[in-house]
Amino acid sequence: MKALVTGSAGGIGRAIVARLHAEGFEVEELDLVTGFDVADPAAWDGVEAVDLACLNAGVLTGSSEIRDLTDEQYRRAVAVNVDGVVLGVRRLAEVMAPGSAIVATASLAGLTGIEDDPIYGLTKHAVVGFVRSVAPQLRDRGIRVQALCPGWADTALMDDTFKGDLLGRGYRLLRPEDVAEGMWAAYSSEETGEAWVVQPGREPLVYGFRGVPGPR
Repeated sequence: MKALVTGSAGGIGRAIVARLHAEGFEVEELDLVTGFDVADPAAWDGVEAVDLACLNAGVLTGSSEIRDLTDEQYRRAVAVNVDGVVLGVRRLAEVMAPGSAIVATASLAGLTGIEDDPIYGLTKHAVVGFVRSVAPQLRDRGIRVQALCPGWADTALMDDTFKGDLLGRGYRLLRPEDVAEGMWAAYSSEETGEAWVVQPGREPLVYGFRGVPGPR
């Protein structure tokens, strides 16, 4: 069995890689530090079929105040968090065999508001919406796709100031290994187009979308 993990050098990425190795997968690690930019369409041209793809690369903007948001912060967040998923799914839809699966790392910030980083929230809502919207056509090709929605995890993605602020407000931080377990739960599901929530002290669970009211 073969897998690939983007953002593999980060805390959650390393935990996902370790979890996949424990399950007997041969893992291809793709990360900016090793020269793979998920936001570059050309980078995906060389990606070949795997049994499981974990599209995990992600960044924060570091800006909670919209007036202070720079063009560079905005563009990079959208490029990594959204383009990196869309471009990956586009390529994988071409090369993956029936029975394969994709798990895209979104966030609880893709299911609720996040005042700490509104653009991060924007991108993660986009990932959840994309996964739910593209799932039917991938299902027709025998490929499952899931969104992974963890809360804040204790990784280098957040600096000490932000981490201290979260802890001071009573947040409990996930371990990267908790997020990796959520990935495995999402992968193990026989369904598709789901959003799997991972929170401290809870088993991973499927988020129940209420839908929208119909016409009257």
